[in-house]
Amino acid sequence: MRILLVEDDTPLAEAVCGYLRAKAFTVDVAGDLASARTLLVAARHEAVLLDLHLPDGDGLSLFGSLRGKDDRPIVIVLTARDQVSDRIRGLDAGADDYLTKPYDPEELLARLRAVERRRSASAGTTLQLGDVLIDLAHDEVRKDGRAVELTQKEWALLRVMAARPGRIHTRDNLQDALYGFDDEADSNTLEVFVSRLRRKLGRDCIQTLRGLGYRLVLESKDAS
Repeated sequence: MRILLVEDDTPLAEAVCGYLRAKAFTVDVAGDLASARTLLVAARHEAVLLDLHLPDGDGLSLFGSLRGKDDRPIVIVLTARDQVSDRIRGLDAGADDYLTKPYDPEELLARLRAVERRRSASAGTTLQLGDVLIDLAHDEVRKDGRAVELTQKEWALLRVMAARPGRIHTRDNLQDALYGFDDEADSNTLEVFVSRLRRKLGRDCIQTLRGLGYRLVLESKDAS
Protein backbone atom coordinates (compact mmCIF):
# COMPACT_ATOMS: atom_id res chain seq x y z
CA MET A 1 0.00 0.00 0.00
CA ARG A 2 1.29 3.45 -0.90
CA ILE A 3 0.43 6.16 1.65
CA LEU A 4 0.60 9.94 1.45
CA LEU A 5 1.34 11.53 4.83
CA VAL A 6 0.44 15.23 4.88
CA GLU A 7 2.13 16.61 7.98
CA ASP A 8 4.19 19.76 8.57
CA ASP A 9 5.62 18.62 11.92
CA THR A 10 8.92 17.17 10.69
CA PRO A 11 9.83 15.05 13.77
CA LEU A 12 6.32 13.58 13.88
CA ALA A 13 6.31 12.92 10.13
CA GLU A 14 9.68 11.15 10.38
CA ALA A 15 8.49 9.00 13.31
CA VAL A 16 5.22 7.96 11.60
CA CYS A 17 7.02 7.41 8.30
CA GLY A 18 9.63 5.20 9.92
CA TYR A 19 7.01 3.11 11.70
CA LEU A 20 4.88 2.57 8.59
CA ARG A 21 7.86 1.79 6.38
CA ALA A 22 8.98 -0.81 8.92
CA LYS A 23 5.54 -2.40 8.42
CA ALA A 24 6.16 -2.65 4.65
CA PHE A 25 4.17 0.41 3.57
CA THR A 26 5.50 2.84 0.97
CA VAL A 27 5.15 6.38 2.31
CA ASP A 28 5.42 9.78 0.60
CA VAL A 29 5.47 12.90 2.78
CA ALA A 30 4.09 16.37 2.02
CA GLY A 31 4.57 19.28 4.39
CA ASP A 32 1.87 21.47 2.86
CA LEU A 33 -1.22 21.36 0.65
CA ALA A 34 0.58 22.37 -2.53
CA SER A 35 3.05 19.49 -2.22
CA ALA A 36 0.23 17.09 -1.35
CA ARG A 37 -1.73 18.00 -4.49
CA THR A 38 1.37 17.53 -6.64
CA LEU A 39 2.06 14.09 -5.15
CA LEU A 40 -1.56 12.99 -5.58
CA VAL A 41 -1.31 13.74 -9.30
CA ALA A 42 2.11 12.13 -9.68
CA ALA A 43 1.27 8.75 -8.10
CA ARG A 44 -1.63 6.58 -7.00
CA HIS A 45 -2.02 6.50 -3.23
CA GLU A 46 -4.31 4.06 -1.47
CA ALA A 47 -4.42 6.08 1.75
CA VAL A 48 -3.93 9.69 2.84
CA LEU A 49 -3.06 10.58 6.44
CA LEU A 50 -4.06 14.21 6.64
CA ASP A 51 -3.17 16.90 9.15
CA LEU A 52 -5.64 19.78 9.22
CA HIS A 53 -3.47 22.69 10.32
CA LEU A 54 -1.02 23.21 7.45
CA PRO A 55 1.14 26.22 6.51
CA ASP A 56 -0.85 27.02 3.36
CA GLY A 57 -4.39 26.30 4.55
CA ASP A 58 -6.91 23.90 6.04
CA GLY A 59 -6.21 20.25 5.28
CA LEU A 60 -9.89 19.67 4.55
CA SER A 61 -9.51 21.66 1.34
CA LEU A 62 -7.53 18.70 -0.03
CA PHE A 63 -10.78 16.75 -0.39
CA GLY A 64 -11.48 18.78 -3.53
CA SER A 65 -8.50 17.03 -5.16
CA LEU A 66 -9.82 13.62 -4.13
CA ARG A 67 -13.38 13.93 -5.39
CA GLY A 68 -14.07 12.27 -8.71
CA LYS A 69 -11.20 9.78 -8.44
CA ASP A 70 -12.22 6.33 -9.67
CA ASP A 71 -10.53 4.72 -6.68
CA ARG A 72 -10.57 7.33 -3.93
CA PRO A 73 -7.94 6.71 -1.27
CA ILE A 74 -8.70 6.04 2.37
CA VAL A 75 -8.46 9.30 4.30
CA ILE A 76 -7.66 9.43 8.01
CA VAL A 77 -7.55 12.90 9.54
CA LEU A 78 -4.74 13.41 12.07
CA THR A 79 -4.95 16.62 14.04
CA ALA A 80 -4.53 18.32 17.40
CA ARG A 81 -8.04 19.75 17.08
CA ASP A 82 -10.09 17.78 19.59
CA GLN A 83 -13.40 19.60 19.43
CA VAL A 84 -16.41 17.50 18.48
CA SER A 85 -17.35 20.06 15.85
CA ASP A 86 -13.94 19.62 14.19
CA ARG A 87 -14.35 15.85 14.11
CA ILE A 88 -17.81 16.17 12.60
CA ARG A 89 -16.52 18.62 10.00
CA GLY A 90 -13.76 16.24 8.99
CA LEU A 91 -16.05 13.24 8.70
CA ASP A 92 -18.67 15.22 6.81
CA ALA A 93 -15.99 16.34 4.36
CA GLY A 94 -15.33 12.71 3.49
CA ALA A 95 -12.77 11.39 5.99
CA ASP A 96 -12.98 7.68 6.76
CA ASP A 97 -11.69 8.11 10.31
CA TYR A 98 -10.31 10.71 12.69
CA LEU A 99 -7.41 10.44 15.13
CA THR A 100 -6.46 13.15 17.63
CA LYS A 101 -2.85 14.00 18.41
CA PRO A 102 -0.89 12.76 20.22
CA TYR A 103 -1.60 9.26 18.96
CA ASP A 104 0.11 5.89 19.05
CA PRO A 105 1.35 4.72 15.62
CA GLU A 106 0.01 1.24 16.43
CA GLU A 107 -3.49 2.68 16.83
CA LEU A 108 -3.07 4.56 13.55
CA LEU A 109 -2.14 1.32 11.80
CA ALA A 110 -5.08 -0.51 13.41
CA ARG A 111 -7.50 2.18 12.22
CA LEU A 112 -6.01 2.12 8.73
CA ARG A 113 -6.47 -1.63 8.54
CA ALA A 114 -10.02 -1.37 9.88
CA VAL A 115 -10.99 1.10 7.16
CA GLU A 116 -9.23 -1.02 4.55
CA ARG A 117 -11.23 -4.06 5.65
CA ARG A 118 -14.51 -2.15 5.46
CA ARG A 119 -13.74 -0.92 1.97
CA SER A 120 -12.21 -4.11 0.65
CA ALA A 121 -14.16 -6.16 -1.84
CA SER A 122 -12.94 -9.32 -0.12
CA ALA A 123 -14.96 -10.90 2.67
CA GLY A 124 -13.01 -10.87 5.91
CA THR A 125 -9.33 -10.31 6.59
CA THR A 126 -7.91 -13.59 5.32
CA LEU A 127 -7.43 -14.96 1.85
CA GLN A 128 -6.91 -18.61 0.96
CA LEU A 129 -4.95 -19.42 -2.19
CA GLY A 130 -4.79 -23.19 -2.30
CA ASP A 131 -2.41 -24.14 0.52
CA VAL A 132 -1.45 -20.49 1.14
CA LEU A 133 -3.23 -18.42 3.80
CA ILE A 134 -2.77 -14.63 3.73
CA ASP A 135 -3.81 -12.81 6.91
CA LEU A 136 -3.98 -9.07 6.21
CA ALA A 137 -4.99 -8.19 9.77
CA HIS A 138 -1.85 -9.69 11.28
CA ASP A 139 0.62 -9.35 8.40
CA GLU A 140 1.09 -13.10 8.24
CA VAL A 141 1.42 -15.63 5.42
CA ARG A 142 1.30 -19.39 5.89
CA LYS A 143 1.89 -22.21 3.45
CA ASP A 144 0.79 -25.69 4.51
CA GLY A 145 0.33 -24.22 7.99
CA ARG A 146 3.92 -23.00 8.25
CA ALA A 147 4.87 -19.33 8.48
CA VAL A 148 6.40 -17.87 5.33
CA GLU A 149 9.10 -15.27 5.87
CA LEU A 150 8.76 -12.31 3.50
CA THR A 151 10.89 -9.22 3.10
CA GLN A 152 9.23 -5.82 3.47
CA LYS A 153 9.04 -5.31 -0.30
CA GLU A 154 7.69 -8.81 -0.89
CA TRP A 155 4.98 -8.26 1.69
CA ALA A 156 4.16 -4.81 0.30
CA LEU A 157 3.68 -6.33 -3.15
CA LEU A 158 1.60 -9.24 -1.88
CA ARG A 159 -0.51 -7.02 0.33
CA VAL A 160 -1.64 -4.68 -2.44
CA MET A 161 -2.69 -7.64 -4.58
CA ALA A 162 -4.35 -9.51 -1.69
CA ALA A 163 -6.41 -6.46 -0.71
CA ARG A 164 -8.20 -6.79 -4.08
CA PRO A 165 -7.97 -10.48 -5.00
CA GLY A 166 -8.74 -11.40 -8.57
CA ARG A 167 -8.19 -7.86 -9.79
CA ILE A 168 -5.60 -7.17 -12.50
CA HIS A 169 -2.92 -4.89 -11.06
CA THR A 170 -1.00 -2.88 -13.61
CA ARG A 171 2.76 -2.62 -13.50
CA ASP A 172 2.53 1.10 -12.68
CA ASN A 173 0.17 0.52 -9.75
CA LEU A 174 2.41 -2.17 -8.28
CA GLN A 175 5.49 0.02 -8.72
CA ASP A 176 3.62 2.79 -6.90
CA ALA A 177 2.95 0.42 -4.01
CA LEU A 178 6.61 -0.55 -3.77
CA TYR A 179 8.53 2.68 -4.19
CA GLY A 180 8.31 6.25 -3.01
CA PHE A 181 9.71 9.21 -4.89
CA ASP A 182 12.98 9.04 -2.95
CA ASP A 183 13.54 5.37 -3.83
CA GLU A 184 15.46 4.14 -6.83
CA ALA A 185 14.24 1.05 -8.67
CA ASP A 186 15.70 -0.85 -11.59
CA SER A 187 13.34 -1.50 -14.49
CA ASN A 188 13.16 -5.23 -13.73
CA THR A 189 12.83 -5.14 -9.93
CA LEU A 190 9.07 -5.75 -9.99
CA GLU A 191 9.62 -8.99 -11.90
CA VAL A 192 12.28 -9.97 -9.37
CA PHE A 193 9.86 -9.57 -6.45
CA VAL A 194 7.09 -11.41 -8.30
CA SER A 195 9.54 -14.25 -8.97
CA ARG A 196 10.51 -14.39 -5.29
CA LEU A 197 6.87 -14.55 -4.20
CA ARG A 198 6.19 -17.35 -6.65
CA ARG A 199 9.17 -19.26 -5.30
CA LYS A 200 7.92 -18.90 -1.72
CA LEU A 201 4.17 -19.31 -2.26
CA GLY A 202 3.92 -21.46 -5.39
CA ARG A 203 4.57 -20.44 -8.96
CA ASP A 204 0.88 -20.59 -9.94
CA CYS A 205 -0.33 -18.18 -7.27
CA ILE A 206 0.46 -15.05 -9.31
CA GLN A 207 -0.70 -14.89 -12.92
CA THR A 208 1.01 -12.72 -15.53
CA LEU A 209 -1.31 -11.14 -18.10
CA ARG A 210 0.93 -9.85 -20.84
CA GLY A 211 0.41 -6.19 -21.55
CA LEU A 212 -1.95 -5.85 -18.58
CA GLY A 213 -0.22 -6.76 -15.34
CA TYR A 214 -0.49 -9.34 -12.58
CA ARG A 215 -3.18 -10.82 -10.38
CA LEU A 216 -3.54 -13.36 -7.59
CA VAL A 217 -5.11 -16.63 -8.63
CA LEU A 218 -7.81 -17.48 -6.10
CA GLU A 219 -7.60 -21.21 -6.80
CA SER A 220 -3.86 -21.75 -6.68
CA LYS A 221 -2.27 -25.16 -7.03
CA ASP A 222 1.47 -25.42 -6.97
CA ALA A 223 2.38 -27.70 -9.83
CA SER A 224 5.45 -29.76 -9.07
